[in-house]
Amino acid sequence: MISYDRFNGKRILIWGYGREGRSTERFLHEFCTPLCVDVFEGKREDIDEDSYDFIVKSPGIVMDEDNDKYTSQTQIFLETFRDNTVGITGTKGKSTTSSLLYHVLRSAGKKALLLGNIGEPCLDHFGQIDDDTVVVFEMSCHQLAHVTVSPHIAVFLNLFEEHLDYYRTFDRYFAAKANIAKYQTEEDRLFVGDNVPELKTAAATVKIGYQSAPHYELKIRGHHNDYNAHFVYTIASSIFHIDDGKIRSALHDFNGLPHRLQYIGTRDGIDFYDDSISTIPGATIRALSAVKNSKTVIIGGMDRGIDYGVLIDFINDHKEYEYVFAYESGKRIYDSTAKGENCHPVADLEEAVETSLSVTPPGYAVILSPASASYGYFKNFEERGDVFRKLCKLNETVITFTGDIGFDKYMYGKWDDKYLLSEEVTGFIAGSDHLVVNVEGPLYDGEQKMRANSVQALMHSMDPGVRHFLERIGADVWNICN
Repeated sequence: MISYDRFNGKRILIWGYGREGRSTERFLHEFCTPLCVDVFEGKREDIDEDSYDFIVKSPGIVMDEDNDKYTSQTQIFLETFRDNTVGITGTKGKSTTSSLLYHVLRSAGKKALLLGNIGEPCLDHFGQIDDDTVVVFEMSCHQLAHVTVSPHIAVFLNLFEEHLDYYRTFDRYFAAKANIAKYQTEEDRLFVGDNVPELKTAAATVKIGYQSAPHYELKIRGHHNDYNAHFVYTIASSIFHIDDGKIRSALHDFNGLPHRLQYIGTRDGIDFYDDSISTIPGATIRALSAVKNSKTVIIGGMDRGIDYGVLIDFINDHKEYEYVFAYESGKRIYDSTAKGENCHPVADLEEAVETSLSVTPPGYAVILSPASASYGYFKNFEERGDVFRKLCKLNETVITFTGDIGFDKYMYGKWDDKYLLSEEVTGFIAGSDHLVVNVEGPLYDGEQKMRANSVQALMHSMDPGVRHFLERIGADVWNICN
């Protein structure tokens, strides 16, 4: 059985106890024999460093200098499995590229794992990797900071101004990313985009140009995805020796990831796209060019102080689009534009959707592509995209319950006191992005009639099976009409 002996007999502190911190704790107890394991969630100045041999830091915690006492999941994993690992980083496209490479490898019959920033914590799979396993590891700048081991195959897609709230300068941000290649040897390979500054590495290097990337038959939109696919094609063919037909077939079959220029539906003849992953100006510009019928873009979120000059110039030069600006960064961008009639400042995402509907003609598209982080307004970019979808009220479905028919119309039986949904209901609930439930009159639950003037009262008083049914359908809007 594989083990990690470096921590045996050592005093270990886990700094940060989120998803990765809990994963580290499981790893320490399963694959090591430490003297003690403690958990800490406070500030660094409150850590008694002399009491510990090693401190395992979670990736989101800021630490300026390198320190041999501090380590991370990424460092531990690469110390053991660097030869199995294809590490993928870049400001934009790393999740799509990682998922696409994983999909191609699996389609070709390779044993592969998708870990890191997109997948599960890497140490959760420590005991599942053998010599034949290919680990596709999406590596964020936070995961790469302070590592002293690089993966056997490194991929550096691109570099744009990002995360300045964390790193303060572009050079510090680049230095963290550059660790993906810094410790490679002559036996390793590096695939790097043409806008990435020169990297210090001993690896054999393949440079891939953005403009020269060929067109691939993909379901995902935009030349930037041809560029991502070209990295995958080059690696799959040259490193893993997968034949051309299998690679192209797998590339074509890939459906893409949520919130990445994802078509989410049509309302009143207007198409809606969720590109909530967009946190930099270039991503927003690329989204507008990728969607052929684009007309309106929603911009703005947390202001991290990045340079929006290229986006401001684009807005001033391209008056064929409607621009809706929300939140802190949206206000800064709007204030720096010519403030034409096609520029619309709003307070929040709800107002942004309403404005977009009013200024976008049928046959055209609205894109949420904020060019900004979500933090401060949403938990993450996924939540922002989910809220956008609900606000768009696409494919709205209405279910009405009345006292006369009870729930018989919507169910075909009971099992273990849980009402089962009929195929008709499960079908249109699954296809609904915005579900409205109307409750009209007293509901019949099989034994008694009930009246309720609120969802809470309704749920509290009804038969457990009926309550399970209503909880299961997960309505976005409830209308109680007793």
